[in-house]
Amino acid sequence: MTAAGRRVAVTGLGVKAPAGVDVESFWATIRDGRSCAGPIRRFDASVLPEQFRFACEVPEFDLEPYLDFKAARHADRCTHLGVAAALDAIADSGETGADPGRCGVFAGSGVGGLFTMEEQDGILRARGSDRVSPFLVPMMMANATAGTLGIKLGWTGPNLCVSTACAAGTNAIGEAALIIRYGAADVMLAGGTEACVTPLAMSAFGRMGALSSRHQDPSRASRPFDPDRDGFVMGEGAAFLVLEAWDHAVARGAHIWGEVLGYARNSDAHHITAPAPGGAGAVTCMQQALADAGLEPSAVTHVNAHGTSTPLNDASEAHALVKVFGEGGVPVTSTKGVTGHLVAGAGAIEAVATLCALRDGLVPPTANHERDDPELAIDVVSGAARPVAAGPVVSNSFGFGGHNASVVLGPAPAHE
Repeated sequence: MTAAGRRVAVTGLGVKAPAGVDVESFWATIRDGRSCAGPIRRFDASVLPEQFRFACEVPEFDLEPYLDFKAARHADRCTHLGVAAALDAIADSGETGADPGRCGVFAGSGVGGLFTMEEQDGILRARGSDRVSPFLVPMMMANATAGTLGIKLGWTGPNLCVSTACAAGTNAIGEAALIIRYGAADVMLAGGTEACVTPLAMSAFGRMGALSSRHQDPSRASRPFDPDRDGFVMGEGAAFLVLEAWDHAVARGAHIWGEVLGYARNSDAHHITAPAPGGAGAVTCMQQALADAGLEPSAVTHVNAHGTSTPLNDASEAHALVKVFGEGGVPVTSTKGVTGHLVAGAGAIEAVATLCALRDGLVPPTANHERDDPELAIDVVSGAARPVAAGPVVSNSFGFGGHNASVVLGPAPAHE
């Protein structure tokens, strides 16, 4: 970061997402714009209306290298995904050599162990209170991933959880970077995790009109910024980044994926689910993130948009982008056409996608964006990945409750 304090390097990435359970397979799917939506496999979806029986689920992977059988049985899928992604990021970063008291975790989760909560509620109603699991509380709490990682790694530095709905993953990365910037830690594991492909969550989001109902062709249902968008596709997954004080990373010869250049967060203070008119909160958030990075809008090479595929969100964000960057002023992409919407995991996997894009000099396409919306004056990258010069990228996340978060990521300078 350039505005004040220490620079923050990204030295490790880990991901468990619908697009892939390792960074390179994930990036290949994102880069090629291949949708991951399909019929729900994790539970009997016949309990749902037909139009909501599809989602973007994480492919099966071996959990045993991350959590032993007993630990896994006493943790929700949200924690499974988060711990696995985080430990992959640690492996990618390599041994930091940092004092465990100067290492910490910052995790984002919107609802925590929802699948376990629903399952145990069913047990309570069918079999009575004495059959409810004694492990329910640690399984359902939103901070379970952060706590589990701290214990597993023996890291006694800052250990925090943020629950700002769909902004939580980006908030976790930005807040962790601030902790390093101002000297409270040297290494932070930061990201988000969510497992909302559950009967109750699907029912709730469907009832509020947030989900796409294109069940006849799920792979084409999520279509960010397209005029025919009708809602998002629910996704699940997790991603974590290892953030490290720049000088510490350079001294140990770490591979540096990129740099956290700037960050901002604010509140619309407008409505519990709807964005502020004209994207006012998003405008301020992006402007503050750029100011934090010491950059002008013209320096930004592309934006990884929140881009959920809902009519209201996409319009609001597009209007905000025009106010910050001008009409068609910067290439815009949304990876949610591929992955669906991972709630708290969204901003974290999008940060991973952004860092891969920086490495390869490509803006990934917005899957299923078949036509430009004449009401949205932005340059949506679609059809195929677009080459761009190396430079700063803004990644946006906006959550129910009016939470806005923007992070500015940059490539590692070639000479460092």
